[in-house]
Amino acid sequence: MTDVVLVSAVALIDADGRVLLAQRPPGKSMEGLWEFPGGKVERGETPEAALIRELHEELGIDTWESCLAPLTFASHSYPDFHLLMPLFACRKWRGTPRPREGQVLRWAAPKRLKDFPMPPADIPLIPILRDWL
Repeated sequence: MTDVVLVSAVALIDADGRVLLAQRPPGKSMEGLWEFPGGKVERGETPEAALIRELHEELGIDTWESCLAPLTFASHSYPDFHLLMPLFACRKWRGTPRPREGQVLRWAAPKRLKDFPMPPADIPLIPILRDWL
């Protein structure tokens, strides 16, 4: 039986309709690939609470549960685990996103998301996000 890993991710959308992507830093699995910010949901934590925590830790920004709109999700089997990842949309936060964990950040227009190499679980999210925006 494969372990299911719950990871929460967010499409931060700026005033110009661009989406923030983070590049996985050297030394992490799937290094160099681009992803939506977020992280693992800890025991006893909701996906929304995990995102609020992760955005503060990774990007130095604050948001609120009322600003996280569920958009879609990814369900993908990797060799050693199965990833279940809800993707939220967020247009309101306090602060300016800054890389606090060695990652590179880029704002991308929805039609350019396909130009960034991403982990296999993230790729099916691109057309959904592009069509929604």
